Amino acid sequence: MQRPPLDAETLRRTVAEQPDLSFFSRIDVVESTGSTNADLIAQAVDPESDHRVLVAEYQDRGRGRHERSWVSPPRAQVAMSILVRLGGIDPARLGWLPLLTGVAVVDAIRATAGLDANLKWPNDVLIGGRKVAGILAEVASGAGAPAVVVGVGLNVSLTEDELPVPHAISLDLAGAEKVDRTELVLSLLRSFAGYFTRWRTENWDVTELAAAYRARCVTLGAEVRAELPGGDVITGVATDVDGYGRLIIGDRTVSAGDVTHLRPA
Repeated sequence: MQRPPLDAETLRRTVAEQPDLSFFSRIDVVESTGSTNADLIAQAVDPESDHRVLVAEYQDRGRGRHERSWVSPPRAQVAMSILVRLGGIDPARLGWLPLLTGVAVVDAIRATAGLDANLKWPNDVLIGGRKVAGILAEVASGAGAPAVVVGVGLNVSLTEDELPVPHAISLDLAGAEKVDRTELVLSLLRSFAGYFTRWRTENWDVTELAAAYRARCVTLGAEVRAELPGGDVITGVATDVDGYGRLIIGDRTVSAGDVTHLRPA
């Protein structure tokens, strides 16, 4: 299968020249690395590092939530991380950053690939109930303004035989007529920058962001099973997310766990 490389020069030039991407201070593209998240976490020790983007054609130690591996053949996905500092935010609201990123990924897929992508709480991106993208946010520094690295792994051209698990999917398998990964990266960055800038301008108030998230989250209204970190399991209808991005199931509030949709909304 022919998998063209990302157009690194177009990415750098577009980020540098277009006003709606001036949010980002720099973008780097590397052929391979262990983990784009780990690389940007290492760069975060520099207090001047902010709004940086790193994209890898291949990563051999990519991670998802709960330290699950996230791997794919070279040039078959978008593997990207973004470093941001969130000055003045209530640390309890940092959990909204990966949810914001999920909204940005959904919007980029809809706009660029023309596919009906949605979110499963907290930030898995689904097409037809199958996972096409995962998101991992990690706090990079506790000094000064919180520095957070948020990573995205988006399956683009994986075949059925290359999928990591049966419930995964790629944009190609979902029927995207054509997906240019360079265009997809730029679309995702534009969406992320727009949502983040508005969130920061609103002094980290989540009213607008939460409305955007709810409109894209198919977990809400569905009957779900949640396996919690301590081993507890709860089932019920997921009714909402609260002001901290936690899922409300019946009279319980879930801040972390694996959620399975038992019946769709």
